[in-house]
Amino acid sequence: MTYKAINLAQKFGLFSEPWQPKVIAEMNDYQFKIVKLEGDFVWHDHQDTDETFIVLDGELRIDFRDGAVTLGPGEMFVVPKGVEHKPYAATETQVMLIEPRGVTNTGHEASARTAENDVWI
Repeated sequence: MTYKAINLAQKFGLFSEPWQPKVIAEMNDYQFKIVKLEGDFVWHDHQDTDETFIVLDGELRIDFRDGAVTLGPGEMFVVPKGVEHKPYAATETQVMLIEPRGVTNTGHEASARTAENDVWI
């Protein structure tokens, strides 16, 4: 067996398109995804699962119908299942997502921002 660390900076260097999560690891049924965010996303929710956002670089605001939370590097937030939210990043922001395998980035809302699922990098 070969043991090799996952280098996040190297992985982020392999793609440039925003709002297209890339899987970098799995643990049980959960996937660790990295994504570059810039601009406005769509209002959506995930009926069956929580969603974890960890900001690695930049600043992310997650809007809710009744408020917002702003995250900087080294901060994380868990959006509870079923809660409608809309991420926004004024400039390119690097984020790690942790969610169960098979979760679509726009929940049940199909849009131009809906990414292909289970793309490994």
